[in-house]
Amino acid sequence: MTIQQLEYVLAVEKHRHFGHAAEACFVTQPTLSAQIHKLEKELDIVIFDRSKMPVIPTEIGTQLIVSARKVVAESKGIYEMISQLKGNISGEIKLGVIPTLAPYLLHLFVQDFLENYPQVQLQVEELITEEIVRRLRNDDLDIGIAVTPLDEQGIAEKPMFYEKFYAYLSKGHPLLEQEKLSINDLEGDDFWILKQGHCFRDQVLKICDQRQFQRMNFHYESGSLEGLRNMVNRYKGVTLLPELATFDLSEEEKSRIRPINGEQPPTREVSLLLSRNFLKKRMVELLYQEITGAVPEDMTSKAHGKIVKFK
Repeated sequence: MTIQQLEYVLAVEKHRHFGHAAEACFVTQPTLSAQIHKLEKELDIVIFDRSKMPVIPTEIGTQLIVSARKVVAESKGIYEMISQLKGNISGEIKLGVIPTLAPYLLHLFVQDFLENYPQVQLQVEELITEEIVRRLRNDDLDIGIAVTPLDEQGIAEKPMFYEKFYAYLSKGHPLLEQEKLSINDLEGDDFWILKQGHCFRDQVLKICDQRQFQRMNFHYESGSLEGLRNMVNRYKGVTLLPELATFDLSEEEKSRIRPINGEQPPTREVSLLLSRNFLKKRMVELLYQEITGAVPEDMTSKAHGKIVKFK
């Protein structure tokens, strides 16, 4: 049994197709198939049911794949450990970021991070929280950035900063006469929210009475915060924006931002997510330092607001 054989098994499990797995591993299909067959013969088992399309693991194959992920991860960790002991910060990091954070956070730290660590290859993908967790468990991602607490088994959370929620109102909206708004002020018939699947939607529904959305004549759910902001700009209405999303607004748009009243305004916790068996500890610390150093210092304090628990 070799690490290479286990990597081929994991590739087939991921792609559910021998040809696609071979392409992903940069080998020919006969080479990949022969190595998996050799492993099956050595262990006297059948790992994949080749009669199905797409191919699926057998019951015993599924158990082997769980162990294979751990073995492959540990083997890669040896290279990472030696590299770190030599003082080298290098390697590939696959990072998943939720869509309500990526456009407002990445540009704050990515350039400095890559300049400080030029031998690191950073691959970033926008993914909803559920997909980030799934890929972390399958070792298809190294690190995630999402809103916590999630309390997902096998997933470690490292809180970085805390974002307040702000109300964003259309021009001429009656609520602009108030310097601060209460949660009750938001429960009108002109409130815009993200579509299902976004954790930010869940947070908003925790803050506001979701029964109001059943009373609206026109119900629009956007897939992005920019979509919500554009609807508010063009039509009458109000939405909630997380703090980072307010930084690059024009001065006129900022004049239509209102804080949520209260000693502890609603806030979301943003954390690094990683599998508990993740071995690139030094890389996590460096990424943590870059991100927390890039956001305003007061946002790194848990006293910044009252965390909205949405799960």
